[in-house]
Amino acid sequence: METDWDWSRGETLLRVNDPADWDAAYERGERGLGTAAIGLAFNCPLADASPRIVRAMRLADHGQRGFAYTAAGTAARVNGELTPELYAALRAEGHGGFARNAVDDTLDHVPFRRLPLWFKWRAVASKVQDKLKTWQLEATYAAADARKAIRRRRSF
Repeated sequence: METDWDWSRGETLLRVNDPADWDAAYERGERGLGTAAIGLAFNCPLADASPRIVRAMRLADHGQRGFAYTAAGTAARVNGELTPELYAALRAEGHGGFARNAVDDTLDHVPFRRLPLWFKWRAVASKVQDKLKTWQLEATYAAADARKAIRRRRSF
């Protein structure tokens, strides 16, 4: 257990590996708690890191709150699953704002069968939106190619 973390500059916080250190820093009101939550996501079991990540998602500092959502996405990448509390926190934030990348990481790295219902719907909706955008782009490119062909034909 390292107790001399650099909370003011945040340079060593990605190596935080003891939830007790994070809890003590939270009680002291230290800066860099979101960054340290990423460290917990990398270095601790999910069950230990999850409550701290959820608490970091409620921090007043917008930057550190964003790092907390990054920690949730990191936890999904590292563990291939999330806790019900993390799923609930991501769902509450929605698929925009801070949670956008964390939700995308969850959809990419957690098997579909393990996702809660809202995330399954989000995955299906995301695929449908991607397909619609693909069709729109294909139609746009086809129209542009048709215009070019007509212009070339008129120039002869």
